[in-house]
Amino acid sequence: MPSISYSDALNDALERMKDLGYERGQGVDLANHGPMGAEALALLGHGDEVSRWVERYRRAMEHHEPPAPRFALDPTDESSWRPALGAFHRAGDWEALFTRELAEVHWREVVVRWWPRLLPGLFAGLTHGLIRVAHAVRGLYAAERPTPLQLDELARGLAYWAARFTELPGHPRLTGTYDLAGAIAALPRVPHDGPLRPEVPRQRLARLAELPGYGEALTSLAPDRADRLLSEMTLRFAGVYLAHPEVFPVPLIHGVTAPAAARLVLPHLPPELHEPTLAALWQVHITFLLAFTTDRRDEDADARRAEAQAAPPAPELAARAAEHGDEHVIKFTEACLREHALRPDPRYLAAAFAAQGRVDRLDAGGAIGTAGRR
Repeated sequence: MPSISYSDALNDALERMKDLGYERGQGVDLANHGPMGAEALALLGHGDEVSRWVERYRRAMEHHEPPAPRFALDPTDESSWRPALGAFHRAGDWEALFTRELAEVHWREVVVRWWPRLLPGLFAGLTHGLIRVAHAVRGLYAAERPTPLQLDELARGLAYWAARFTELPGHPRLTGTYDLAGAIAALPRVPHDGPLRPEVPRQRLARLAELPGYGEALTSLAPDRADRLLSEMTLRFAGVYLAHPEVFPVPLIHGVTAPAAARLVLPHLPPELHEPTLAALWQVHITFLLAFTTDRRDEDADARRAEAQAAPPAPELAARAAEHGDEHVIKFTEACLREHALRPDPRYLAAAFAAQGRVDRLDAGGAIGTAGRR
């Protein structure tokens, strides 16, 4: 057992990273994964390693400066806050807004108020707005008395979601007849001539509404109970991840971590927000499949391959993730193990094990390669 508790490890990590901006990288805008990775590592039972991991993470890539607030946003005036959605230069204003609100009312009230406002922009930062909020919510729920550091982290998660708000074309609704497996199978994939170069997904995202099957897929999925559909989403996309080693190793990870993150928040939301959340997640899944895959490969054979892959047991996978060090691997492993505990299936373990081999390791000095950064 770790000598440092989950809450102590989490708050120590947040203290060590409070000077980091929302994004990182030279010439690129990659989300700050530090708070999410530290929280997941502590949840995996490796609280003793969190402080060392934070230092490795900080050395791996330079972070941008934290944004400063410029002009106050009024949460009661839609004409004030709505134009600032997706305006990253207003990130500091968004953080100031959420910091004020969290100082005035319980954090659940803030999440419930802003969830339907932010949900149409769920694709923000490749879903990292949602995921950062969910990790913050889990820490707050576990705390007997939330600390200012934890409330600040929720403010930053919400602010990142708002500032990188990305609305995908069309309006998803769960009004179809397909179960998830059928909806995925019915979605046509767009072949590509040659290797899937980094610019191809960006080009496809730019013309998403024109891609075959996109519009029809938005309403192809049948409604289902939230807990059951979330499990189907994480399980099916663990299989998608396994079936596509030819794809850049990180993007498809979010097909699992996004719905797994939503599961952490849904108990704190009113039931009427559950189905819109599931519909928005399905739209994100459609987008991942059309932007990053060019065929179905052997997605239907994922269960047989998972069983044959002989992934290590859950405790060993957790230890391997901590040793590996990459923040995506840590978060993906934690999500897969959590989902596996709810609905045991070898695809979860196999997907986590596959990611540990596909994504570049973060070495002790903080150095990284390039494959895992995409």
